Amino acid sequence: MIDPKTIWSSANLPTLPSVAIQLLDISKNPETEIKEVIDVIKSDPAIAAKIIKASNSSFFGFTSRVPSLERAVPLLGTTVVSSLALSFSLVDDAMTRGPMAEYYNKYWMQSLVQGVSSELLGEHSNEGLNCEFFLSGLLIDLGRLAMLKTIPEESARVLQQADEESKLLFQLEDEHLGFNHVEIGVRLMESWGLPTALIDSVASHHASKEQIKNQNLTPNYDLIKATATSAAVGGYFCTENKGVYLEHLRDLTAEFYGFDDEKLEQFLDQTRQRTDSAGELFQVNTEDIGSPGDLMIQANQQLAEIAVREAIATTQAVARQEAMQREQEELKSQNDQLQKQALRDPLTGMYNRNFFDEAMNKELCRCARQATPLGVIFTDIDKFKNLNDTYGHQFGDEVLKRVAEVLEGSLRKSDVLARFGGEEFVIMAINPTEKGVTNMGERLRQKIEAEEFFFDGQRVPVTISVGVSLAIPDRKETGLGEKLIAKADEAMYKSKQNGRNQVHVHSLLNDEDRRMMQRVMAARFSRWLVKKGVFDIPTISKALLQFETEHVYIGELARQQHILTEEQVEEILRDQGQSGKRFGAIGIRLGYLTEDQVVHLLALQQEDPAELVMAAIRMELLDQQTSAGYLEEYLAAVPKGAPA
Repeated sequence: MIDPKTIWSSANLPTLPSVAIQLLDISKNPETEIKEVIDVIKSDPAIAAKIIKASNSSFFGFTSRVPSLERAVPLLGTTVVSSLALSFSLVDDAMTRGPMAEYYNKYWMQSLVQGVSSELLGEHSNEGLNCEFFLSGLLIDLGRLAMLKTIPEESARVLQQADEESKLLFQLEDEHLGFNHVEIGVRLMESWGLPTALIDSVASHHASKEQIKNQNLTPNYDLIKATATSAAVGGYFCTENKGVYLEHLRDLTAEFYGFDDEKLEQFLDQTRQRTDSAGELFQVNTEDIGSPGDLMIQANQQLAEIAVREAIATTQAVARQEAMQREQEELKSQNDQLQKQALRDPLTGMYNRNFFDEAMNKELCRCARQATPLGVIFTDIDKFKNLNDTYGHQFGDEVLKRVAEVLEGSLRKSDVLARFGGEEFVIMAINPTEKGVTNMGERLRQKIEAEEFFFDGQRVPVTISVGVSLAIPDRKETGLGEKLIAKADEAMYKSKQNGRNQVHVHSLLNDEDRRMMQRVMAARFSRWLVKKGVFDIPTISKALLQFETEHVYIGELARQQHILTEEQVEEILRDQGQSGKRFGAIGIRLGYLTEDQVVHLLALQQEDPAELVMAAIRMELLDQQTSAGYLEEYLAAVPKGAPA
């Protein structure tokens, strides 16, 4: 990075001769007389001679010879004369010999092309004079000149890199120097006191089409358009980045001047011819600028190469993306495998004990919040050691895998099956009834007993002993998971002691919990429909599998049903925070709820009647009108209001 102070403190920074400064000052005054301009020019004989010579050049094309400054100034006008004086000063600064001469020549050649093209574009404008457009184009790369004169080595390196890598110069300058020639040029023009219109147009010469269009309300909009377009012309004629500049030129000239490809070629031909005339005026050899036809061929070849490179880059990017995707899929597969190994039993593929313990702890927290039951079913393959000793461990492993598959296939999706160890399997039954979890244990026992196992063509009987436990967790109760497993294990050993292939139940429900569970189950909408004869139990069970009821706290349900006020709910919750008791029990104790209301609220919490109706309609079990009638009738029976 370069400190910009290096530039501004350099003795080599371009300066304007006094005649140019004076001309700029007096040209700002519309009442300035021609004699004043002539007197200023005469103070610098070298510039005076160049202006007389310019007035007789093909660049201006006067039909008769102009013999004197007194004749030239009125013909050219004070603004043109001031522009010429400034332009000749820039030429003098740009003319040098030695190792840097190539870079100075390229700078001046590009500036000349830009000045000419900007002047030609000015013919499409209704504002300003052509000389203003010429000067604006000429000043576009003033910052380049300042950088060549003050930091020559650093500037030359960036210029060379721009040619070798076909990159935009100002972007490389920002990257390697920390500033660019646009910023330097604008600041130098400001220090010279040049007109604001010129400064604004140079500041915007690398702007995008959209950025230029956003300046359409500024007074010098035509000058800004022409300067930006002429910058693209200069890049097209004088840099190695011809293809990129040609595309930019097509875009700008189509938008701002309505050029099609044919008109653009005509404009470029005219620019090339006019540049030769300007070269004569400023004594610059323009032969190094290629013909428009040759340049167009080079630019189109470059665009074709860019298109090929982009296509290759796109193909490579797609290939890299596909490779990354394959790698991600492989990593995911490996992670899944590792996770499976961490969470599942390698022999049976069922969850292991660690996963089961973690799942049970989470489920106990949910059940405590919602006051719902949780069941555990413990199974043990009867006489498994004898099976291993008689038929071998390979047969024993097959028995374990088959038992696991049968158990898993007989459970609900919400239930969790795990291999607890050895020949023991444990099941977590979600939200069961006491009767339901007992029936589930019996169904599993029967399934295993009916399964056929063969060794050397002979059927080998395989049975399991089953133990069941059930509880509703209190909010502040601890250690219930271990207790449920221990009680289910005790019940299973009771089945063993009584002859195996049996189911025993150890319920941790007290009489009050059992009674409330039965009442809540009977109050659910599904049971109401069965009792009313609308559906039988198998049909309603299929409908219940079609949705999951979103959990809503009982206090919120009580508010929605207009049973409790917000203040009453808050009071119950405060009590609950201290006592840890269930919401319904506290509401009854405080006299805000009746038991009937608690029962119906719990029924609504466990099973959303509206969702059940929608499931029945989707399954074409009921039509919409009939369903709405049943729902309305059911909800009308829910106790409303505060207890008497």
